[in-house]
Amino acid sequence: MSSPSPQLRKESLQTEIDAAFLYDRIAAHETDAQVAKLFREMAEIERGHAEHAFNDLKKSGVLSAMPGPSWRARTLDRIGGMMGYDHVIAQLMDVEKGLAKATVVQKRRNGEPITGSELNHVRILQSLAGNKSGMGGEQLGRIEGRHKSVGGNALRAAVLGANDGLVSNMSLVMGVAGATEGDQGVLLAGLAGLLAGALSMALGEWISVKSSQELYERQMALEMTELQTNPEGERKELALIYMAKGISEAEAERLAMELMSDTGKAHAMLVKEELGINAEELQGSAWEAAITSFFLFAIGAILPVLPFFWLGGMQAIAISVGLSAIGLFVIGSAITLFTGRGIWFSGMRQVLFGLAAAAVTFGIGKLIGVNVVG
Repeated sequence: MSSPSPQLRKESLQTEIDAAFLYDRIAAHETDAQVAKLFREMAEIERGHAEHAFNDLKKSGVLSAMPGPSWRARTLDRIGGMMGYDHVIAQLMDVEKGLAKATVVQKRRNGEPITGSELNHVRILQSLAGNKSGMGGEQLGRIEGRHKSVGGNALRAAVLGANDGLVSNMSLVMGVAGATEGDQGVLLAGLAGLLAGALSMALGEWISVKSSQELYERQMALEMTELQTNPEGERKELALIYMAKGISEAEAERLAMELMSDTGKAHAMLVKEELGINAEELQGSAWEAAITSFFLFAIGAILPVLPFFWLGGMQAIAISVGLSAIGLFVIGSAITLFTGRGIWFSGMRQVLFGLAAAAVTFGIGKLIGVNVVG
């Protein structure tokens, strides 16, 4: 059975170091003392894992000094400082899930038993809440709610929105440039593509957010109606929810009866546990989401068009390709915030795929232009 390569072990160590650093930074900006304590404990656990991994690498002669936090971790920290650490929490949870999956795959490859402990990092919030920090369900719910509310991740959406605008409009611009030698109609086509794509993205985002909100609101209204018309049935549902969490039947019945004395609290509990609806998701503005999508798409889509405002011909085409390549590399580099891959790998991969798409449309445009002229 092959052991992990030194490079893979170094990457694993860096992941632990980065996680400890980010958990510490989250704790430092957390206003709730119990939640902050939770994140500090998580940081200590990650530091322990990092020290163990470093000692193994040091004995093997692979490393002589403990690395510091990576540029990726420091960038996420800066983003957290500007946009709030909810984005960082969501990203850390995604990393924990990825690590757990990788551990399971490695154990299966080596024929080692799967014990269930591989998911401990994913379940660590619940574990610490119950056994160490004394945190109650309300505080735990805050963290779980945060993760769900940013699970799609606004930062990820920003990167992908700009990428959609850049790749789609670059392909359109190159197609028209190929057909016209970069002179006739490229600027008009590029601006039309930018506007059409941005409006389409905005409308799609508006419909998505609005329809989700309307669906959730209807489900919540139906749940309130059931509470008012069939309180006994809803009380039994609440008791079952508590029992499913490991609470004894007698205690579950008592808690359900107590909760039913406040219709608002009972409704909130049923909405969260029975319907799986996070109330924070209803607070988002469909118009805000639409406007944000419009501008994110437009930021990417304007890059390949810029040279054609002042130039034409092959010179404009060459500059357009250069600007687009830079934009693609930046987007690919930003994607490493979510994937953890190397900047050069992700950046150059994005450039390669984007330019390949542009080359195809340029070739098609060239072929069509020659046939039309001929």
